[in-house]
Amino acid sequence: MARVGLTPERLTEAGAELADEVGFEQVTVSELARRFDVKVASLYSHVRNSHDLKTRIALLALTELADRAADALAGRAGKDALAALANVYRDYAREHPGRYAAAQLRLDPRTAAASAGVRHAQMTRALLRGYDLTEPDQTHAVRLLGSVFHGYVSLELGGGFSHSAPDTEETWARILDALDTLLRNWPAAPTDPRG
Repeated sequence: MARVGLTPERLTEAGAELADEVGFEQVTVSELARRFDVKVASLYSHVRNSHDLKTRIALLALTELADRAADALAGRAGKDALAALANVYRDYAREHPGRYAAAQLRLDPRTAAASAGVRHAQMTRALLRGYDLTEPDQTHAVRLLGSVFHGYVSLELGGGFSHSAPDTEETWARILDALDTLLRNWPAAPTDPRG
């Protein structure tokens, strides 16, 4: 029998809060049961197992990120759009490190196709159309932006830049300038030397 007040949504939100507090990898149904002061078995009518809970947290994080990105990108183009999107990811990771980690969870193809991850890709591709990139260069650029944003944020959250100058804000601004320059001057595809 389901405990009154517990819903999959409430458990997902509590799991996301827990992830931000203790780290996404530490989130389990058992830990969540302790938070609600209930037996683990009482949560299984709402979530199947810890993987199901983590998937729900990942989907929540992807949706939150997509909503923020859509708001930030509205009416922007070019470098302004690039900076807005980049800052959404960086700010979200700083505010919600556990949720940000959840957004990186590998989802099965069906779940991924139904997730807000699709919106992320659409928004990034819309941004890149402002740089006149077409396929396959658009896909290369999506991968580049994702790698740079995630790589920088991960290193920054891990303290990788905390012991050296210049300030990380200055570096972030320079990276965005460099990405804008690269996207405006995207290299032509190499020609096949075999003819």
